[in-house]
Amino acid sequence: MARLPRNLVPGLPQHVIQRGNNRQAVFFAEADYRYYLDALQQAAARYDCAIHAYVLMTNHVHLLVTPNAEDGLSRMMQGVGRQYVRYINGVYRRSGTLWEGRFKAALVESERYLLSCMRYIELNPVRAGMVESPGVYRWSSYRVNALGAPSELITAHSLYRALGHTGHERRNAYSDLFQTAVDRQALDKIRSATQSGEIIGNQRFRDQIAHAMQRRVEKMSHGGDRKSESFRKRRNSSALTP
Repeated sequence: MARLPRNLVPGLPQHVIQRGNNRQAVFFAEADYRYYLDALQQAAARYDCAIHAYVLMTNHVHLLVTPNAEDGLSRMMQGVGRQYVRYINGVYRRSGTLWEGRFKAALVESERYLLSCMRYIELNPVRAGMVESPGVYRWSSYRVNALGAPSELITAHSLYRALGHTGHERRNAYSDLFQTAVDRQALDKIRSATQSGEIIGNQRFRDQIAHAMQRRVEKMSHGGDRKSESFRKRRNSSALTP
């Protein structure tokens, strides 16, 4: 089945994953992590993208990004990806590809999933067994969002700012969210939608995006009766075009 085109909507957040080729490492030393973050900051500013959360794992990267132009996310990822590959190839005297094809991205329904997505991203090192708490891991935005570390890279999303009237209140409220696990249903939704390039949101939100973009935003199911009333309703509500 042909993959869906990306749902790139200016002003709406995207969960982005970029992996190393064949799941191989893309960071080898502390200087590599720092270089990537510097390159990401430059590319985000150049292409008008707001970074709300990130984590740099050994062989992949997670970002939560709001692009303010339709091509902003793609241009930012291309820019930072190419710059980082040149750096790695130069430092380690290697050649060839570093990344696993194109990055994966999923549009995020802010009200329902944004804070869960931030927690999902920043808890990656904990789930991987690398650290016991997110604050110990140096290469994520948790220290910025929860502990107040200075950062020129992170831009607070409006829902994060709504957590409190002051920075102290917001950080405390945000860190309190980590006292409970991310809801399993939300976790599965974030993972599956990002992998497939669909939308992290409920059906109403997906229908709104499909109507706005005038094309389908979900993969067609292989099962079920295509002549059934329920199938026709799903097809019509999605405002599909070939």
